[in-house]
This record gives sequence, structure tokens and C-alpha cells, in this order.
Amino acid sequence: MDRPDVGELTPPDRTLMGPGPSEVHPRVLRAMSTPLVGHLDPSFVEIMDEVQELLRYAFRTDNKWTIPVSGTGSASMETAIGNLVEPGDTMLVPTNGYFGGRMESMAERAGGEVVHVDAPWGEPLDPVDVERAFEEHQPDVFGFVHAETSTGVLQPDVPELTSIAHDHDAYVIADTVTSLGGVELRVDEWDVDAAYAGPQKCLSCPPGASPLTLNDRAMEKVLSRDDPARSWYLDLSLLEGYWGDERAYHHTAPITNVYALREALRLVAEEGIEERWQRHREMAGALKAGVEAMGGSMNAPDDYWLPSLNAVRVPDGVTDTDVTDYLLKQYDLEIATGLGDLDGDIFRIGCMGYSARPQTVSYLVSALGDALDDQGADVDVEAGLAATSRRLGE
Repeated sequence: MDRPDVGELTPPDRTLMGPGPSEVHPRVLRAMSTPLVGHLDPSFVEIMDEVQELLRYAFRTDNKWTIPVSGTGSASMETAIGNLVEPGDTMLVPTNGYFGGRMESMAERAGGEVVHVDAPWGEPLDPVDVERAFEEHQPDVFGFVHAETSTGVLQPDVPELTSIAHDHDAYVIADTVTSLGGVELRVDEWDVDAAYAGPQKCLSCPPGASPLTLNDRAMEKVLSRDDPARSWYLDLSLLEGYWGDERAYHHTAPITNVYALREALRLVAEEGIEERWQRHREMAGALKAGVEAMGGSMNAPDDYWLPSLNAVRVPDGVTDTDVTDYLLKQYDLEIATGLGDLDGDIFRIGCMGYSARPQTVSYLVSALGDALDDQGADVDVEAGLAATSRRLGE
């Protein structure tokens, strides 16, 4: 075999306004360039403590069992589901988006039986339908997506959903991948038993160490299982030894990713979590105003519009991939097309973390207007830019 001749790494410098990853904050990139230490080094143990404290602040929780899982957001998702769902358990999952389907797959692999609370893609779960599903199926675990990346829908009435579940002695798992650090999320106040997230969305951090929190009630279920979780790597009863008081070896943590997450969470704490939620509303509001003023429309009504992930309807006569390809080639700008039931119908435009700032929002509205106009859509780009500018100046 010939020796590979591979050149220097030179990825393109994209503006990331898709569903994730978002642009990484420069301070996070600098943190990743700092020297490695061992994963059991006393200095790293201190860093672990700091990351856990910062995660509790972002999740708005006092949960002891708050850790970064070594892996992408799907790893923290599988840790939550794979530990809380035991063989023979019934898990109630939503049908209103792509990631409810992923919950289903993971629950089945954990040995659970899956039942559904039905809702159309692009709509939130109705508490009445959730109550009806509980009465019919009496599930042991209930999962819902707080911020559905595939549809741009933010689930309202979270305390009402958790109350229904707990009235039936079920455990609640919340997917907060696209909400942590970007939209209002209160794990303790809303009585969520377990929540997982990814760092590459509203935290503006590369994937690799993914937030997870469980309350004492949920950890009691995990630690009292008759059979161990099917994944050794993601077994919380083993991870507890590393992230708990003992700090015993389980696996080699992704040290650089933990550095990155620490710095991303420091930025959250410096800004203030409620101020950060407000910034995302304001920046996404300017994006939304621009899209609507130029003649576009959002997929989700205002009542459950998700600021961190804006689902914009594809105009008549326009092919979604032609627009995304144009933006990538002409502007080095990434947005995404729809998934599943909304494939071909929407653009998914992120406004998350470091990407949620005036210059990127203005750039997005200008570039999107040009791309739609180039594809023959009936858009008024100047009106869109003016609307965005007004909102940013308020």
C-alpha cells in the first residue's frame, strides 16, 4: 500500500445557521488548545466539579447527578433512556417529530415496550392527549421533546405534562438538546426527572461531552435495577463511580471536550441564564421579522415558535435543496432542509449560542433573500432587511 499523501487540514470557514452545530465561541476554541492532563489528575477532578456546578446552573437544578456524558447528544439521550427503561417497562413517546422516533428506537433496544401519544408533526403535545394515553397504557416512563429540532416547535405546558406523568407514578425524560442554554428550561421547577442535551446547539460548543441530569428519584430507579443497563459504557451505576464522590476510573473522559464545555458554560454563567434566554428571543425575533416581511412564513405559530430553531416554509415553486446549495456556494452559509414528514416543506434555521448575534442574523436574512430571489420566489428582500434592522435596533 502506498503512503497516503494528505495535505494540511483546511476546512471551509462557514457561517453555521443550521440545526447544529452552531458557531463555536472563540473562547471555547482557545480552551480546546490548552494542554491535556490525565482524566484522574487532581486538577481535572477540580474541573469536573466546576463543570457539574455550571451544568446545574444551566439546567436550573440542584440535582447531584448532573454530568457530561462522553459522547454526542445521542449518547446522553441513550444514557437517560437506556438506564431508566428496564426490560418489561412501557415507555410513552411522542409522534410529533423526528426525535420522538429516536426515543422509540432506544427504548425498544433497552427492552421496553413503546406506546405513543399522537400529535401531527409541527404541533406540540396536547396535555389532554397525554392524559388519555396514560389512562390507556399506564406507562412507566414518559419521554417528550422540549424543543423539537425537526419541526421548530417548543413544547408549552411542561409542568402540566410532568404532573400528569407523576400522577400515574411515571418517570419523565425530557429532550432538551435544542433548548439548554437558549430557551427557558427549569428542570427542578417543572419537575422533570431526567433531561439530556447536546453541547453543539445553544451552548456553541463542539460535540463530544453531552449534558445529562437526573434527580434522586430517577437515580434510585437506576441503582435498584434487577438487570444492569445493556450498555456498559453508558451504565449510570458505573459512571456514578467516576462522576460521584469516589472519582474512580471507568473510562478515559474526552478531556479536551470537557475543557470546551466548561468554557461554554462559563459564558452562560457570565451572561446570566435568563439574559441568555432573552438574547435568543430577541435575535430570533429579528430573524423571524425579516423572513415574514420579505414574504416568507414560519411553520410554527407564535404560541409554540422555537427561537433557537426556526422552521421556515419553503415558498411555492422553490426547491429546498437548490436554496441550501446556493447559500453554501455563494455565502459559505449553512441552513438545513426538513426531515421526515416535513422533508421538502421547510428550511431549518438555527439561531443558537454564538450564532445568535446581530451580524449573523443580518447576514442570514440578506443571503436567504438573495437565494430565494435567485430561485424565482416572490420575495421583497429590502423589506426583510429593513424589518430585521428595526428589530435589532429596538
